[in-house]
Amino acid sequence: MGEGTQPKASETERFERRRQDVIHAASALINELGVKGTTFAELARSVGLNATSITYYFDRKDKLVVAVYEATLDWLEEAAREAAGKATPAERLQAFIAAQVALRRRIRDGESGLITALSEIRTLDEALQAPLLAQYARVVDHVRSFFGEGRDGLKRSLDTARAHVLLEAMFWWPVWSLRYSTRDFDRLEARMVDIFSRGLAGQGCGWQPHALANNDWRSEDEGTDAFLRSATVMINQRGYRGASVNRIAAALNVTKGSFYHHHSAKDDLVFDCFERSYDRLSAVQLAASEIEGDWWTRIASALAELIDLQFRDPMPLLRTTALQALPAGERGSVVVRSNRLANRFAGMLSDGIADGSVRAVDPLVASQLIMPALNAAYEARGWAARQPDPALAVKLYAWTLCAGVFSDPPEVG
Repeated sequence: MGEGTQPKASETERFERRRQDVIHAASALINELGVKGTTFAELARSVGLNATSITYYFDRKDKLVVAVYEATLDWLEEAAREAAGKATPAERLQAFIAAQVALRRRIRDGESGLITALSEIRTLDEALQAPLLAQYARVVDHVRSFFGEGRDGLKRSLDTARAHVLLEAMFWWPVWSLRYSTRDFDRLEARMVDIFSRGLAGQGCGWQPHALANNDWRSEDEGTDAFLRSATVMINQRGYRGASVNRIAAALNVTKGSFYHHHSAKDDLVFDCFERSYDRLSAVQLAASEIEGDWWTRIASALAELIDLQFRDPMPLLRTTALQALPAGERGSVVVRSNRLANRFAGMLSDGIADGSVRAVDPLVASQLIMPALNAAYEARGWAARQPDPALAVKLYAWTLCAGVFSDPPEVG
């Protein structure tokens, strides 16, 4: 009987090993090309099979995509669970960030990638995305527990914001880490832990943002802005694939012909959305740089305005989740623009370090923690709407950047 079952066990093991190879290859392709650009033909070439052979492991593309997301969420949930088991909040934070850095180091050394950008989960059918979103909610629960048990009311709201900002920073880490050698990873890990532990504000500098002089970056109600607003909101909610021309046109109660009168192709509209978002972010940065006060006050004022815009403006900033869908040529210019805006924050932080209003942090690292926090604030709109007032919602969300994750603002008690 043992001899009879051995070949079956061996075949099962070989099948599973090959299936994992397909998942790993698909993970890398989705990160590079997005879900739409990842085809069975492209995947087959990367694993040395033909396209027909791929269907032996996954008969439909959506099943493969779900398997890729499940693998990422499995890893992420285990990393969060292990970190949550540490004795103190500081040890939990350290362990979670260390796990992300260690994985990126192993991938650079040749390990097959298991971490896939989760940006297109909402493009899946609801029946497929529901269990994935439920698993992500468990990840958030684990990360929220880093900061203490039995915290409710505003404390729980604050911890939810902390978890959101920390997770988004870890999702952005694989992107900007490419600019560094793995020999720098230990230092980068220490810098990230320091910033999340103690925040950016200097000694005696709290959260007192100023209102900016104008609001030209707030959305308009007429003209081309209507297309940009509708497309931005739909892409943020449904992803690139889910924001079809038909849906955008229907949301505006116009025909597809009217859409194509303004934009020759959907990719052109997405590119225009990025350009408008970055124009608005830049305008806020420049306006904040001109107000009276120290540089932390100026930075806080920019953060407050941008977070509030993401929470409440009819036209939020476009999430970088749409980046994968752009053609490679246009994607490069968008990334360059994003890096310039991050560098401006880094310059503002450097000026704040010089005048003593910002702690002595690595401004380049800090800017790469600011950008995903702002970018992902749109995802926290529902959370923000449940807070007692808009200004408090902004403060709770920004508090991680201001003072770190181990200090509660006075309003929380």
